[in-house]
Amino acid sequence: MLIDFFTQLRAAGIPVSIQEFLSLLTLLRSPAAPLSTEDFYHLARLALVKDETRYDRYDRVFAAFIGQLQAQAGDPDIPADWLRQTLRRHLSAEEKAALEKHGWDRLMAMLRERLDEQKERHAGGSKWIGTGGSSPFGHGGYHPEGIRIGGPSAGNRTAVKVWEQRQYRDYDDQQTLGTRNFKMALRRLRRFARQGAATELDMPGTIRGTAEQAGLLDLQWMPERHNTVKVLMLLDVGGSMDDHIARVESLFSAARSEFKHLEVFYFHNCPYESVWRHNSRRREARLDTWDLLRSYGQDWRLILVGDASMSPYELLYPGGSVEHHNPETGAAWLQRILGHWPHALWLNPEPAGSWPYRQSIAIVRELMHDRMVGMTLEGLEQGMKQLSK
Repeated sequence: MLIDFFTQLRAAGIPVSIQEFLSLLTLLRSPAAPLSTEDFYHLARLALVKDETRYDRYDRVFAAFIGQLQAQAGDPDIPADWLRQTLRRHLSAEEKAALEKHGWDRLMAMLRERLDEQKERHAGGSKWIGTGGSSPFGHGGYHPEGIRIGGPSAGNRTAVKVWEQRQYRDYDDQQTLGTRNFKMALRRLRRFARQGAATELDMPGTIRGTAEQAGLLDLQWMPERHNTVKVLMLLDVGGSMDDHIARVESLFSAARSEFKHLEVFYFHNCPYESVWRHNSRRREARLDTWDLLRSYGQDWRLILVGDASMSPYELLYPGGSVEHHNPETGAAWLQRILGHWPHALWLNPEPAGSWPYRQSIAIVRELMHDRMVGMTLEGLEQGMKQLSK
C-alpha cells in the first residue's frame, strides 16, 4: 500500500529517497506510529519532504492517495453536516436583490447581539448565526454583505469578514508549466552590470590587444554580466486567489530563475501591518511591515500580485480586514508602501473584463495611480516597461 504512495510522490516530482521511505516504515512500527489520518499526514511529510516549497504537491498526492484508500474500503457514511448543507435555501435573483445591506457599524452591532442571545444551532433562517438561508451570519447560504462563520464559502464571495483560522499554502517555485512566456516578459526588467572575477573572454579587447602586439595572441578577460535589478514581490494568497494558483506559481518560478536579487513575502487581500514568508508559520512568524520598509530601500522594484477582490471595508475601515482586526486601513498601508517604493506595480490575475464590476479593484487601481496590469503577456510586458523607467 505505501509503495504506491512512495511512487506517486516520486511521480509528482518530490525527490523521496529509498532511505527516507524506509525511515517512515520504521516510524510506523514504533510507539510513535500515528493513530489517525491527520497524524499520518504530518509524520509522512516530516519523513519524506525536505523542502517547504513542495508541501503543496505533497498535499495533492496525499489527498489522492487517501481518496483511493477510501474508495477501496467502500462508501463512507455521509456526515450529518453535509446533509444539512443540502437543505440550505436557494434564493431567486429577486429574493437576493431584496436582501438589505446593513453597513459596517450596524453589522458589527448585530453580530454582538446574536452572540449574546443565541443559545442553539440554526439552519436555513434569516436572522441567527447558522447554515444556509439568508442570515448575514454563518455559512452555506447567501447574503450580499455578511460575516462567514464556522464553515466554507458557498462561492458567492460576499463576506466582509471571516471568522475562522484558514491555512494557506506557499506557492510552488518549482512549477515549470507555462513559465517560458513569463520569463520572456520578465526579461524586459533588466539592468546589467559586470560583477565578480574576470572569467569571461573579452573578444573585442582580445582582438584589439592582439593587433597591438603585432599578431601575438593577447587574451583579455572581463567579469560576467549579471542582472542587478532587485525585486520585492508581495503575493496575495488564499480565498479567491485559490482560483489563480497555477498562473501565480508559473510567474513565481519564472521570477526565481530571472532575478538574482528576489525577495518574496505573502499577504491576504491587502498588505496591512505585517507580512510573512511561509504560510505554514504565518501566525507565529510574521514580519512587521515597518521592518519591511526599513529593510529594502527605494532602489528595489515592488511587484504586488493579487486579484484585489475583497470587501471595500478592508481598504477603507479600521478593523475591516476579513480575518483580523487591523488598527489602520488597507488604503493607509498601500499609500505608505507606494510612498517608500516609487517603482511599484500591481499584477492582477483576474480577467480584466471583470474589473469594472469589483468596487475594491477600482479603489486599488486609484491607490496605485492606475499602475495595475493583467497577468497576461501583454500586461506583463507593459508592466515591466513601467518598472524599468
